[in-house]
Amino acid sequence: MTDPVLIEVLRGNLVESRHRGAVAVADADGAAVLALGDVAAPIFPRSAVKALQALPLVESGAAARYRLDDEELALACASHSGEPAHVAGVERMLAKANLTPQALACGVHWPLSQAAAIALARSGAPSVLHNNCSGKHAGFLCVACALGVDHADYWRPGHRVQREVHAVLEALSGVRLTPQSCAIDGCSVPTWAIPLQNLALAFARFGTGHGVSPERANAAARLRQACAGKPWFVAGTGRFCTELIGLFGARVYLKTGAEGVCCGALPERGLGIAIKCDDGAGRAAEAVMAALLARLMPLAEAEREALARFSHPVLRNWNGIEVGALRPSAAIEAAR
Repeated sequence: MTDPVLIEVLRGNLVESRHRGAVAVADADGAAVLALGDVAAPIFPRSAVKALQALPLVESGAAARYRLDDEELALACASHSGEPAHVAGVERMLAKANLTPQALACGVHWPLSQAAAIALARSGAPSVLHNNCSGKHAGFLCVACALGVDHADYWRPGHRVQREVHAVLEALSGVRLTPQSCAIDGCSVPTWAIPLQNLALAFARFGTGHGVSPERANAAARLRQACAGKPWFVAGTGRFCTELIGLFGARVYLKTGAEGVCCGALPERGLGIAIKCDDGAGRAAEAVMAALLARLMPLAEAEREALARFSHPVLRNWNGIEVGALRPSAAIEAAR
């Protein structure tokens, strides 16, 4: 099937580009609230499921054993910008488990934050700690240590830690994840292909605790609390996830992923949201998520105005002149 247009890109008054994709919104029983496009096709959620991947960190007792605080738990759910406090937080997580950065297997890249990258370039080079996934990996290492298993190869599909993550994703999504649905993410851990409708279900369950054990519901609530309390550690300065979680606090959990994916939970509404843009455009996925929040949540006028900056972002050229904007399609605007 051809997925519908989700976002139009205007230059002047004309549509210059269009982003197609699919959207699923579901409740914790799996009932579809909204389905646009092919929501049954498996997609790789990438970093959008980091909070789900972090559930074993709390459920195993590792978070309590190593006394991980809100900043550190938020980092376990994060695609952080590699700013100094992000790096320091990951170092603390590792130190609490008596590990060094050499244990991290996520690879090296420059900080996502341009300011942090420029500052780092003046004095040195990036390390594994600057990788946006280093917090997630530090969480995996803490799980391995708490379980008393060898942490070497913690990132491989057959390792105990990744088997725990696999079980969580299967249970929350209701999908059997076979080896054929497994690929390798940018940070080298497994990424599992899951249909959007099932990702929406997983996030509804994550946001409400409905349909899961009390222990898992408590673990999900602990992670949501940490992210709501320390949203800067979920992403970083000026980043979409940080800005939106900062705006709504515990009322919203959301997380972007590579290749135009964004997922979220609305605990008050009992809903989960999963978005995939066909062309992999993150700007489109963010605008769709913001537009859906505007349609699905009761908002004060100030919140609605703040959200419009993300649902209808203005485009400017290098001289700061307004040249266009993104706008949600009629299909998104009609969502309730």
